[in-house]
Order: sequence, then structure tokens, then C-alpha cells
Amino acid sequence: MATFYERVLILCKTYPSPSATYAETSCVAGMTERGNFIRLFPVPFRLIQDEHQFRKWQWITVLMEKARDDHRPESHRIFIDKIECDSLPLPSGHSGWHRRMALLSALPIYDDFAAAETARQRTRATLAMVRPSRIVELKIRPTKHPDWTAEELAKLTHMQQQANLFSEEETRKEVALLEKIPFDFHYIYECTLNGQSKTYEHKLVDWEVGALYRRLRKQHGSEGWEAPFREKYERELPARDLILLLGTIHRFPDQWLIISVICPPRQQPEDLNQLGLF
Repeated sequence: MATFYERVLILCKTYPSPSATYAETSCVAGMTERGNFIRLFPVPFRLIQDEHQFRKWQWITVLMEKARDDHRPESHRIFIDKIECDSLPLPSGHSGWHRRMALLSALPIYDDFAAAETARQRTRATLAMVRPSRIVELKIRPTKHPDWTAEELAKLTHMQQQANLFSEEETRKEVALLEKIPFDFHYIYECTLNGQSKTYEHKLVDWEVGALYRRLRKQHGSEGWEAPFREKYERELPARDLILLLGTIHRFPDQWLIISVICPPRQQPEDLNQLGLF
């Protein structure tokens, strides 16, 4: 399989999951300079040396090849020791978001999830952006298994027996055991097209979801984390021009997950009083 270098703007990292090969991995998605979606997997992100780590909205240059055992067209395997990161992510703020959205304009943003599914069936595309008309509800449900299973725990703790996969420095590195998030988070949202509204439900697996849960539980305890969590995902983010980045599951290519939430500020109408001066 031919290898090549590609510049990629990182748009998402999913919360890590146990891996038989790498202890834990995340799925990373982004867009290339040519304006195409790309999926990078597996990425043992927390085990990557510091100089190779990257953030959302950061450009990276990385050596990769088309995935051999993942036939989704966007999926590529990367060489984790061949990552070069731009110094900083793209800025936020008014001018920063203008630049971010100008880059995303090279990709389709659907007003209805059904259009993304139609595109998948027609072109095999398994990454898509959807702009919902309304977030109806955030569903929070306890997971079926709140703790890692014995098999998952074995995957997470086998790094000591896999010294050949990483540098000697990384093998000695103390990596905290990945925390299991004991809840599943689902967005129920509406899409409106031609005056007709449809409701959909998809699970949120973004790294930021898990990180926010962990931070709020640490700050507010097991009884107090939910209210500020809902404030963020039911009110604060939906008040912006929220866009959902969705991707399919490798083994189930017709099942979609929300892998990132993109939330630029809503465009403000021009000040009519100022317009009246001219």
C-alpha cells in the first residue's frame, strides 16, 4: 500500500476506547487542504509523544496510507512518529471563526440527516456535517456496563508487554488508566426541510463530551455534574450556529454517531441604526 504525506485540519477526536493492539485508541477526523473529509485511525492519542500531539482546529502534516481493513473511503492509517503539528490551532473569536467556516465551506453541510444517509448510499461517504434546525433534548442514560469488562481492562493494561510498539521513553511513561464514562449521551434533534420537520437521535462520542463529564463530576460530585453539563449541551451550544459532524461505525456502516460538535457564533444582523447614517 503506497504511503504519502497529507496536511489535515483536525475537526474531531473521539473519546478513547480499549484496543487490543495499542491499549487505547481514538478515531480522528478532519479535512485535507483539497477540501476532502479524511478519517485517521487508530490513533493511540494519549500515548503519543508530546511533540506529536495535536488539538481540534490544528493543522498537522502526517505520513499515512489507505486503511487495509477499513473499506470506508475516508479511512487512513497514520504513522504516529511522522506527525508534524502547526504551532497553534486556528483561533476562535469573530475573525477566527470566519476563517474556520471559510475552510469548511469546501465541504457539504446538509440541512437534513436524511441527505447525509442518501449520500452514503450513493457515494459511500461515511463522514458528514448536518446543521439541525433545533436541538430537542439531550438524553443521558447509564451505560449497560459502568465499569470496564475484564477483556477491556486487559487491553488497557497490556502496554507494559508491548514495549516494541513505542519508544523506550514512551514505555516508561506513566499513563493513567483510561476512565470509563458510565453514561451514554444522545442528541435528539430536528431537521426542517421544505416546511417539514423530522426528528433524529444520535449518540455523542466526542472527546470533549467525556472530558466535560469528568471535569464537572470532579468539580460538583456525582450528584451535581448533570445540571451544568445540560446547560452546556442543551442551552449554550444550541444557542450558537450548531453543526453536527457525524461518522459511521466501522463494523456497522449504516449506523451513525456524532463525533464532533462544531459551534460557530450565530451571524448577527447589521445594526440598522448604523445603516441609516449612510
